[in-house]
Amino acid sequence: MYKILRAEKLADKIYLMDVEAPRVAKSCQPGEFVIVKMDEVGERIPLTICDFDREKGTVTIVFQIVGASTYRMASLKAGDAFQDFVGPLGQPSEFVKDDLEEVKGRKYLFVAGGVGAAPVYPQVKWMKEHKIHADVIVGCKNKDLLILEKEMEAVAGSLYITTDDGSYVRKGMVTDVIQDLVEVQGKKYDVCVAIGPMIMMKFVCKLTKELGLPTIVSMNPIMVDGTGMCGACRLSVGGQVKFACVDGPEFDGHLVDFDQAMKRQQMYRTEEGRAMLRAQEGDTHHGGCGRCGGED
Repeated sequence: MYKILRAEKLADKIYLMDVEAPRVAKSCQPGEFVIVKMDEVGERIPLTICDFDREKGTVTIVFQIVGASTYRMASLKAGDAFQDFVGPLGQPSEFVKDDLEEVKGRKYLFVAGGVGAAPVYPQVKWMKEHKIHADVIVGCKNKDLLILEKEMEAVAGSLYITTDDGSYVRKGMVTDVIQDLVEVQGKKYDVCVAIGPMIMMKFVCKLTKELGLPTIVSMNPIMVDGTGMCGACRLSVGGQVKFACVDGPEFDGHLVDFDQAMKRQQMYRTEEGRAMLRAQEGDTHHGGCGRCGGED
């Protein structure tokens, strides 16, 4: 069992947990993920690693309620435990494997959308630990959904926050900030790393391609099983078939077929919605839709 040492609600439907997992903490790197399972009947949930402490043997995860399993997970408190906590899985971020002096010579721009701030944070933290200045853009729908602001501020070279409705700092999309930094302020970047909702990453890549700015994206939103066996995270990258969980989750964003990936992601939303209703309504769930079996 893997004990939860801290459980905190960061925003509406967004939660953070510190989990005691020494073996995972000992070897994990930015960009990798873990698979958690609450109990014997629980679903396997792939979650990117938000932070880790090798000395304390802890791994930090951040998740958003999107279905029945994460709805149940949100009820866990400090002192509770996961039955399984497997990792690290996937491939670490490219810069972890590259020559450090080469990485130090690049100028990085990180772009985080919504819960994407969680997997962006350990990457920027790694940059800070290696004395590399990195600019960070964090975007969200409104101020109430902004997460990890203080943590990101502590590791970012320069932090730019934007909200869709203008309720905090500035109004606009992350793409507006990118354009401002590059085209108005004249900043030069060698690499952009964008993590967030699929539609956000798609439009960031559309813009950065026009700007000639190489961009890495994380395809963790389409992972389901996390082992390459279910095929849910199958995607086309430069015309080649890849699996986000074993080949990624990070890929060259300019080569990813986002339209195909988003269609695949939508295939699971209806079932997730039905499972969520069953979890929320419990014994009172009666079906009604005629498709989930509750009407019998």
